[in-house]
This record gives sequence, C-alpha cells and structure tokens, in this order.
Amino acid sequence: MKNVKITPLKSNRSGRPIANQYKIETPKGKYFQSYKSIIAFVPKQNGKIKLDEYYHNYSRTTSKYLTQFLGLNTQERQSLINEGGIKLTNLNK
Repeated sequence: MKNVKITPLKSNRSGRPIANQYKIETPKGKYFQSYKSIIAFVPKQNGKIKLDEYYHNYSRTTSKYLTQFLGLNTQERQSLINEGGIKLTNLNK
C-alpha cells in the first residue's frame, strides 16, 4: 500500500515500543490496532472519531493504549460517545 506508515506505540514511561500495539497512518487518517483488531480511526479531515463497537473496551490493556492513542481518558471518551462526538461502528468487517 502506498503512503501507509505502521509504527508500534511507545511506552510513555520507558519510550520503548509496545508489543502488539500499532499506529497506522494513511492519507485518510490514522488507525490504532491492538493485536489483530482495528480499535480506532481518527480522520485527517473533519469527521468523527470512530471506535470499534466491540473491541474499543475489550480489555484493560486495549483501553490503556487507546487512551494513549487518542489523548482522551475513559470518562472523556465515554462522554464523547454519549454526545455523538465519537461514533461506534464495526471497524473489523
């Protein structure tokens, strides 16, 4: 794929790459992948953040790194979901 950059997330504490947690940058926006599942999509142009309806809150580890990726804590993320600022959808079809 052209213009796609995949990088592992890095630990906020140690700065080392985190296994199985990735940021994928494309011309359309950036994705967060945990293991083999796409968890989030943040569009480059105006648009809503999309979270996978099943996997966005799958485990403590996924939630921890989703928080890091989005820069939103769990309460902020849930508020935006409730207000319609973040859309829940199936990102793994």
